[in-house]
Amino acid sequence: MRKYVLTDLDGTLLRSDATLSAYSQNLLTRALKEGHVISYATARSYTSSMKVVASVPWNHPVVLYNGALLYDPVNCKVLDGHFLDTAIALRIIEIGRRHGIVPLWFGLDEEAREIVLHEPMTRDGDKQFLASREGDPRFREQPVLTPLPGMRTLMLTYIGLERELEPLRKAAAERLGAEVHLNMMPDRYIRDHYFLEFSDPKANKREGLKLWARHVGACPERIIVYGDNLNDIGLYEAAGCRVAVANAHPVLREMADRIVASNDEDGVACDVERELFDEKNRLSV
Repeated sequence: MRKYVLTDLDGTLLRSDATLSAYSQNLLTRALKEGHVISYATARSYTSSMKVVASVPWNHPVVLYNGALLYDPVNCKVLDGHFLDTAIALRIIEIGRRHGIVPLWFGLDEEAREIVLHEPMTRDGDKQFLASREGDPRFREQPVLTPLPGMRTLMLTYIGLERELEPLRKAAAERLGAEVHLNMMPDRYIRDHYFLEFSDPKANKREGLKLWARHVGACPERIIVYGDNLNDIGLYEAAGCRVAVANAHPVLREMADRIVASNDEDGVACDVERELFDEKNRLSV
């Protein structure tokens, strides 16, 4: 029977060094070739996610930017999405300026290409983030953040220490309320730093899963999801089977139907293999 699987990447499918193991790559490739519907839901962009999982021949839509965008990796085109109103984006930027912080502005240009607008970077977190994406053509520096003609906003992302971002989070929540979706969580790769993300209210993994389910022709109740962090709660709320890796946040572990090995022990791939193949047809880790 065909299975439907949607997994988070960082901290879940990927190992702690942001790599995909050979075992996971081979298992997912085999499962896709045999007709199972497997994909990923990530906070990453398409460009960033492909840098770490391009070795798998993904042939179903992928959920990007924490649910803001549904993308076809075969034909390289946008399928659906939830975009933040430009006027609201500008209001968020103004609130940020009052707290001395400017975001990275993620969006699609008028030809639906990924872009990241930013002002000259002076803060450590921003500079480390950009350095990890050296040569990335999406990044465009502006003297002052200004939306491009025809641009659609996916997300505004602030990078900083918790004590810097928390006052901004509170102020924006008080002023904008249900007009935005806020997500704040520790960054895995920049020491002591957090990401504070603003997007459309429907730009979350719960709604992203629903979009994905419609496009692949599955009932959400038939979908198995894997996650590790608070931005994966939406996946758990919408799916029929919720699986947490051993290193998951306690909230995810409490919500899960079962807990599998950690991301560094290929917990997702091992569990997918148990779900999809009988013992005689399993791979060796």
